[in-house]
Amino acid sequence: MAEKRILIVDDEPNTRKGLAKMLEVWSAGRYQILQAENGQEAREIIEKDKIHLLITDIRMPEITGLMLVESLKNAGKDLVVIIISSYSEFKYAQEAIQLGVKNYLLKPLNRQKLIEAVEQALVDEERIERNGVIEKVIDEHLFHIEVKNDQTRLPIKEACQYINEHLNEPLSLRNVSQSVHLNSSYFSFLFKEQMNVTFSEYVTRKRLQAAKKLLMCTDLQIADISAAVGYKTDKYFIKLFKEHEGLTPSKYRKNV
Repeated sequence: MAEKRILIVDDEPNTRKGLAKMLEVWSAGRYQILQAENGQEAREIIEKDKIHLLITDIRMPEITGLMLVESLKNAGKDLVVIIISSYSEFKYAQEAIQLGVKNYLLKPLNRQKLIEAVEQALVDEERIERNGVIEKVIDEHLFHIEVKNDQTRLPIKEACQYINEHLNEPLSLRNVSQSVHLNSSYFSFLFKEQMNVTFSEYVTRKRLQAAKKLLMCTDLQIADISAAVGYKTDKYFIKLFKEHEGLTPSKYRKNV
């Protein structure tokens, strides 16, 4: 069964079934096409399954399309949405835009325009999902440190580059300071002064960020990920990961 889902919400059975048939032919099994006859049924489906694109009629009894979109937004479910309507009044389009609706199509629907709107909406959904993944991986503290790194002097910039290129290898204060031709003590002082974080904390944060990417984007075993980011034992890696992230690498992978 296709993992991506498109939900069509319309109280008119013929319109709803016609749209579903149109998208099923276009999809050719790439997407699961779901249907709901009203806003309440749509909410129940969205609570149960992840929906990648919502296509909803604007005029429906009790819960209108715009009310449905607004309630989902208030609940933190910021879906990619296409509104379909028999009404072309500007106030509806204006409200839809304010709610972040991707497209507003008028009935009777033109097949080509519908498919184009759906394809563009799914491209937008992929981009949003990718950005969501990036946000989950990024260490905000590390991000701000590295923004500041743009103003640091050359030896520390070179040290950070060396660390990034050798994360899977032993990284001691001694060998990194030697790579930039500085005394260890002076290098440690300079690093903390310019980066506002100790050398060891920086290395740990870089390794754990790299580990999070591997946990999310690969099927590698925890032991392999541990080795890939420079830890000799997965036991120590798991302990460190839990201290920083609040959960084990396995639970992190499952949750995100």
